[in-house]
Amino acid sequence: MINTPKSLRLHIGIFGRRNVGKSSILNALVGQYVSIVSDTPGTTTDPVEKVMELKPVGPVVFIDTAGLDDIGALGKARIAQTRKVIDRTELAVLVTDNWTEYETKLVAMLREKQIPFVVAANKRDLRKNDALETAARKAGIELLTSTTATGSTGIDALRNLIIQATPEAFLESVPVIADLVSPGELVVLVTPIDIEAPKGRLKMLQVHCIREILDKNATLFITKETELADVLSRLNAKPDLVVCDSQVFEKVVQIITADTPVTTFSIVMARFKGDFETMLAGTQAIDNLKPGDKVLIAEACTHHPIGEDIGRVQIPNLLKQYAGEELKIDVTAGRDFPENLAQYKLIIHCGACVFNRAEMLTRISSARLAGVPITNYGMTIAKCRGILDRAVEIFQNTNELIDQKS
Repeated sequence: MINTPKSLRLHIGIFGRRNVGKSSILNALVGQYVSIVSDTPGTTTDPVEKVMELKPVGPVVFIDTAGLDDIGALGKARIAQTRKVIDRTELAVLVTDNWTEYETKLVAMLREKQIPFVVAANKRDLRKNDALETAARKAGIELLTSTTATGSTGIDALRNLIIQATPEAFLESVPVIADLVSPGELVVLVTPIDIEAPKGRLKMLQVHCIREILDKNATLFITKETELADVLSRLNAKPDLVVCDSQVFEKVVQIITADTPVTTFSIVMARFKGDFETMLAGTQAIDNLKPGDKVLIAEACTHHPIGEDIGRVQIPNLLKQYAGEELKIDVTAGRDFPENLAQYKLIIHCGACVFNRAEMLTRISSARLAGVPITNYGMTIAKCRGILDRAVEIFQNTNELIDQKS
């Protein structure tokens, strides 16, 4: 559990006004001094993260945030960072010592985004009555406990509330390819060595696939595209499934038989971290791109582009070849994501390996609200090269999904 990537941990955001005791609550929950505590309002400036094991939930990451009532120019920037944390929060802890308009607005925001939350009515030792608890219950708060973080009063109760509020979607995680594999089957992963990947390591998604295949008691072969033909010639039967990198898909389908199920890592990532149907339907917008249209290419990670970078070079070139015209391409990286999405005709997102699913779904929802189609790298590459149908054939009811969404 200790090596579980952050993107696969339950993201628990701690929110509230300045100086209500958010950092003290975090320190008490994790049993360590990980966030600076001070009587000075605004001590926490940037989000503070702490990964740990929360039994029986499993691996989680707690995120301490700046106060939502921060002031001044820097305060606005801190609030903006806090709002970005909300986008990736799967469970919220609202800390307060008095029910105000800030709590009311935050609760409304969390409910609108359908983020489960609990409330820690903090500083119980300094309050003379139960007015705070009464106000919270009037606001319809059910998961509520009184705490004194400095003395650890109520922390066990708060921890239990967090466990109780953990969304079932996290406990029943979406598979990468486990549902495409049956015991005893043969799966071949074609994994080119990416020059941008850390030396000595496979990409995280490839590791997920390996684990799920082994958990299903299936047989696994891993090879590069240059060795695929030789590997297949040594097998007594054709593979039951081939999963490859989007950039070598065309080479792979020329080597395997026409009836061999095949897809790409990026396409399975569309449902593992996002919304498969929406992203599949988003590829239809590529057919309608016109000269001068703006396209947003969004990367979850930040890296120094090397050579034929997929987001900055390969996909823009493919779009130009497919559309036959120059397009205006904007590229964002990390947690930078434009507020004015309506200016774009299409959003093309990476696989979001370093995001949790909540953050990716938030971006998809933002695109939907702006009326902008969104898809991902792998689906875009397959669409532009005319091989999308083959790449998604393994998924049931694909054509019906496109018709419903387009």
